Amino acid sequence: QVQLVESGGGLVQPGGSLRLSCAASGSSTSIYAMGWHRQAPGKQRELVARIRTGGNTNYAEPVKGRFTISRDNAKNTVYLQMNSLRPDDTAVYYCRADITATGTLWGQGTQVTVSS
Repeated sequence: QVQLVESGGGLVQPGGSLRLSCAASGSSTSIYAMGWHRQAPGKQRELVARIRTGGNTNYAEPVKGRFTISRDNAKNTVYLQMNSLRPDDTAVYYCRADITATGTLWGQGTQVTVSS
């Protein structure tokens, strides 16, 4: 079974940066995509970024040019580098893994708060 563990959230001032990490245990060969979603209070969970096998990436329009998703295959870990953070980036960020035989798996989430 695959488990996802997120880390790196916290409090940051507007314009600052954070780097989120999500480590996936289990066999990486069954994971065809990993990504990050976020959910702010009173809002639906929304896509932030996703990376597929081979490195193809997808970003939500509000984060393009500010966030970068990447993978370290040796560590079976996905990262989200977040720069130029804005108050409306405040949310719980969830790691997502799409697994061939299992479906979609979610991490527990990590809080990101952008405030002066």
